[in-house]
Amino acid sequence: MSEPIDQTLAGLVVLVTADRRSAELAAALGRRGAAIRHAPALSMVPHTDDATLLAGTRALLADPPDTVVVTTGIGFRGWIEAADAAGLDEPLVEMLRGTRIVARGPKARGAIQAAGLTADWVAESETNAEIAQVLLDEGVAGRDIAVQHHGAGADGLDEAFAAAGARVRSLVVYRWGPPPDPNLVAGSVRGVAAGEIDAVVFTSAPGAHAWLQAAGEAGVVEDIAALVRGGSVVMAAVGPITAKPLQERGIEPIVPERGRLGALVRAVVGHYAGLQALQTVAGPLQVHRGTAVLDGRVLPLTPTGLEVLRLLAAAGGSVVPRDRVLAVLPGDSRDPHAAEVAIARLRDASGSRELIRTVVKRGYRLELEAR
Repeated sequence: MSEPIDQTLAGLVVLVTADRRSAELAAALGRRGAAIRHAPALSMVPHTDDATLLAGTRALLADPPDTVVVTTGIGFRGWIEAADAAGLDEPLVEMLRGTRIVARGPKARGAIQAAGLTADWVAESETNAEIAQVLLDEGVAGRDIAVQHHGAGADGLDEAFAAAGARVRSLVVYRWGPPPDPNLVAGSVRGVAAGEIDAVVFTSAPGAHAWLQAAGEAGVVEDIAALVRGGSVVMAAVGPITAKPLQERGIEPIVPERGRLGALVRAVVGHYAGLQALQTVAGPLQVHRGTAVLDGRVLPLTPTGLEVLRLLAAAGGSVVPRDRVLAVLPGDSRDPHAAEVAIARLRDASGSRELIRTVVKRGYRLELEAR
């Protein structure tokens, strides 16, 4: 029998801002317990319907370059698929056989091989910076270089090669378009600023920029940045390029070592797993923004119950006076019985009568596991 998937994200609300592969990302986070909100910051123009891509492909066929730089595996596959739909796949592959093919990483190399071609050189670091450094060191003056981009195409390669004297032609696959639902994006930035969301994940720099632009239009960028600095909201970016628009606005995201969706999910899980949990007699306890998780189980708490538990957790096992419990209850009652009722309901919701101990004439405390 397989091990159950860790539910570290149980009770947390995670906002997915991606359009492409959003279902895959949401499913991976959801399997770890997260509740998902989805607000794509941008849409993607289908490559098979992209007239600009096909026009660029025909121009290359009519006047072949001497070097083709393949920046992404999915982008290269999309280019071949778009050519196939237009009846240009065989001429495109034949043209590529006569060029020097440079690949940014193993995934790009794999897509090239799947088309029956061979990459002449691979940037094992998977960075555009390595490609630029190697080609510029070789010298590109007078060379004709085609660069296959994915998304916005803003990776600096075109400008670097052109400045060094090369003729540069760009093929952008999967171009970005407006968000499918601008109101959903606007609602998501307001939701983050209002503290309704625990984490936001980004998979592209254009997507991060568009989401921040929506936050700017709503006037909540500084509010969000403050929540991130205070630890109330976590931002996560799939790689350093995606992180840059956030960092430029004073928001420091979590960035995995490898730019993969799986690594992004693990980085988010790792962040929350690393947060200190109180080791109680009923199991590990974590109290989040909108929920509490006890021994891997999301507790069915009312907002008042959550505030009382948060108060007790913040005390770390020390006694919390009854008047402080009364202070977080709705209304202005000073009746000790109201505090007793609130604690009793909290015990019921936790499923453990031993979790909260009444200290006679003093107040209440969480019963921690003996060390």
